Amino acid sequence: MELPPLVADLLARVRVLRQSAPVAEEEAAFRSPLVPTDSVAGRSLVIVIAIMTFLAALAAGAALLVAQASVEWRAEASSEVSVQVRPTPGRDIEADLTTAAEILRKTAGVREAQIYTKAESEALLSPWLGEGLDLSELPTPRMIVVKLDPKQRPDLTVLQADLAEAVSNAVLDDHRLFLERLGDMARAVVAVSTLIFVLILGAMGIAVVSATRAAVATNREIVEVLHIVGAADTFIAREFQRRFLALGLRGALIGGGAAIAFLFLARTLMQNWRATAGGEQMEAMFGDFSIGAEGVIIILSLAGGIALLTGYLSQSIVFRHLRRLG
Repeated sequence: MELPPLVADLLARVRVLRQSAPVAEEEAAFRSPLVPTDSVAGRSLVIVIAIMTFLAALAAGAALLVAQASVEWRAEASSEVSVQVRPTPGRDIEADLTTAAEILRKTAGVREAQIYTKAESEALLSPWLGEGLDLSELPTPRMIVVKLDPKQRPDLTVLQADLAEAVSNAVLDDHRLFLERLGDMARAVVAVSTLIFVLILGAMGIAVVSATRAAVATNREIVEVLHIVGAADTFIAREFQRRFLALGLRGALIGGGAAIAFLFLARTLMQNWRATAGGEQMEAMFGDFSIGAEGVIIILSLAGGIALLTGYLSQSIVFRHLRRLG
């Protein structure tokens, strides 16, 4: 049976190699790569990996931003408690506020106790009741905002008992429920971001596996002849691994760099958008979009991991194909 010209030429080159050089020098003998990186399929794979890396880096960055913002939320909320003094018939609410504030200021671990005026207390209800309402006829509770010393936090149970004994209509709120909800929300966002991250990596892995199988199929005759004439499986697999590692690294660096640039651009836009209501909500959720050096290192590490994963997957697919050849 007559061999195809490409295979015949390859066999001739292999015979020359086996006569004139040890197997370890086979790589230097082939001047053209077994799997070219500048092909249409190679460029397409770079684009796919770049897009997947960009999306994965954004998911990781979102999880990091929310986790950092959650720490800030909880630290800020846990540094304060509030005391509500409800108006009660037959009691002077101003005297009750003064008495409660004196008890708070005498408590060890309390840095400041600020009594809100009636107008300030009513303003706290505006987000729920709207602007322009006359609340003078409503029994609006008065607020005392208490700032705590983080190094010496008071016993809030004892403090609540002291307040209840002196001012029966005073209620201490330590924001515990609010903190729990903040923590639950942050954990949910991080979990969703992690799930998206894993799905993106899975989709990218499928794309790399498909591209490797296509490359093996395209170079099937060359791979099979190399295997038949005794070329080491590690040599063949290393050729594929090196080429796909280069493709993966190129695409991962492009996608990771684009994600870092996007996050820095978002930070700049956030600084200009901060004065608006939507900007305040976004800043409350994600902070100032500053990932810092830690975030940059994480994204670059992600890009390196994706490149290594690309090389590993390609090597595994080639080894599996060679094992089937026997």
